[in-house]
Amino acid sequence: MDTGLGRFKYMTFDVVGTLIDFEGGIKQCLSAIATEAGTTVNGEEALALYRAARYDADADLFPDDLVRVYGIIAPKLALPADQQLAERFRDSAKIWKAFPDSRAALAQLSKRYRLIAMTNARAWALAYFEHELGAPFYATFTADDTGTEKPDPAFFEQVFAFVAGDGGNKAQILHVAQSQYHDIGISRKLGVANCWIERRHGQQGYGGTIEPAEFTRPDHHFTSMAALADAVAAEARLATP
Repeated sequence: MDTGLGRFKYMTFDVVGTLIDFEGGIKQCLSAIATEAGTTVNGEEALALYRAARYDADADLFPDDLVRVYGIIAPKLALPADQQLAERFRDSAKIWKAFPDSRAALAQLSKRYRLIAMTNARAWALAYFEHELGAPFYATFTADDTGTEKPDPAFFEQVFAFVAGDGGNKAQILHVAQSQYHDIGISRKLGVANCWIERRHGQQGYGGTIEPAEFTRPDHHFTSMAALADAVAAEARLATP
């Protein structure tokens, strides 16, 4: 069986954390608020507090939940507990930047594959992310569309149904993501080939993303989207007579 990248017709993507630098966006917003308040924040500490707050039982859909999260973490970071600042934290998602390699890599990959976004973010946020990424997607699925969030298998099943309706099948999908918890582990359990983009390579811990109960060794592993796009291009050149 062909185990190379050329056998796929579809690439499905986690968006926040894989393509959009949400950790950088969170740290930048909190640092700006801290500066205005005459203090500073430690970025990794802020991410750890965010992660703990984000994954409790009262969590709302993302990024709306950032309002609630700010109310929890602000006192721990010595930041003002203010509703307007909480809403500013939420709205910062509108200006979060893509990783420097995301847009070009997606443009390159879109020439060969049908790209599908799979994000736990709400549709309003994805609209901003898509613009930032250059609108590369063949189809998109959000928490609003699916009524659930990854790693719920039901999210993936709706994407599989779309692909089947498009004339494809699960074996033609490569799921690309940075989150072991939300994406890599569950895609393995569902029998989908996966590609881990290890955005935090060289850094300790899982940053703003929940730690998985166990590590899943991916089918493909790169430390950037650029490296994935380059690997696809190199494989294509080798396959050309």
